[in-house]
Amino acid sequence: MTADILRLAIPGVQGLSPYQPGKPIEELEREYGVTNAIKLASNENPLGPSPRALEAARQALRDIHRYPDGNGFALKQALARKLGVFPGNITLGNGSNDILELLARAFVQPKNEVVFSEHAFAVYPIVTRAVGAKPVITKAKNWGHDLAAMRAAVNAHTRLVFIANPNNPTGTWLGAGELEAFIQSMPAHVLVAVDEAYFEYVNEADYPNSVAWVGKYPHLVTTRTFSKVYGLAGLRVGYAVSSPEMADVLNRVRQPFNVNSAALAAATAALGDEMHVARAAQVNREGMQLLAGAFKSLGLKFIPSAGNFVCVDFGRPAAPVYEGLLRAGVIVRPVANYGMPNHLRITIGLPEENLRFITALKKIMHDQ
Repeated sequence: MTADILRLAIPGVQGLSPYQPGKPIEELEREYGVTNAIKLASNENPLGPSPRALEAARQALRDIHRYPDGNGFALKQALARKLGVFPGNITLGNGSNDILELLARAFVQPKNEVVFSEHAFAVYPIVTRAVGAKPVITKAKNWGHDLAAMRAAVNAHTRLVFIANPNNPTGTWLGAGELEAFIQSMPAHVLVAVDEAYFEYVNEADYPNSVAWVGKYPHLVTTRTFSKVYGLAGLRVGYAVSSPEMADVLNRVRQPFNVNSAALAAATAALGDEMHVARAAQVNREGMQLLAGAFKSLGLKFIPSAGNFVCVDFGRPAAPVYEGLLRAGVIVRPVANYGMPNHLRITIGLPEENLRFITALKKIMHDQ
């Protein structure tokens, strides 16, 4: 007898599709027979990590036979000093995705609803459905969060609201006044998770630092990551800042040793290399300007972005353009699964990578 394993899964999981990461360089080169491919698909820091972080990770490998510090003492101390909070406000995760899942597991029941925006991060519906809860997806406004619509969607069943600021994949952002007013308006039974994975890249005057509000709003949690500007995506380390009470609840469901020793050491060292972070942000700003100019010259619309990526609108299904770029050895990210079939998301790369993408795109646009 053959069991139908999918039918044994809980209903929420039955309806899920696995998260699809960006295509790896090795896979592209193997499938298409190209060499020297570049990847502008996963919003990674093209500079890589700080040399300090690499050295700290290497040193940590000497004790790889030991379990990591399950409480992450050194990293929490470093984060507390940098952020102006207490170590008890911090929860460490295996990337910030881990924190998003912990929030759903710890606070959301099948009878609850979780509110998030159209075109928002794909992990929000995954963690919601995985615990059997109901996702409530509000319509976007100018490709970003419509806070009025999100507030109207909150009811007695709502337990959690996800807000990505800046939003992935659109790059849109919310200003300080409107976001704080939204958080302040939430009833006591609703938690607000502000996902600030791209915080260090933002260069907008009205962009808020929601960590500063944690002391005022006990139902607020801010998540951040070392996968983006710090260049540690392969080590998987992120964190949340919240009230100590919320951190205590998250730690009750957090897996023991969820952040490995090399990640803890590298992240702690990376925090101290502010020059590397500043350089990464500068490379990103210059690359964003270059791509914006290229899109304008090609007559393509794009969504202004505060992150390290930009979504460009081809005015027609973007799949053929994506395929053409793959054949040219350039990996970008299709976002049809986000309800954006006419767009592609391009991560800002090194100057030479950006130029190679632009050259390939111009040829494809000319040929098509």
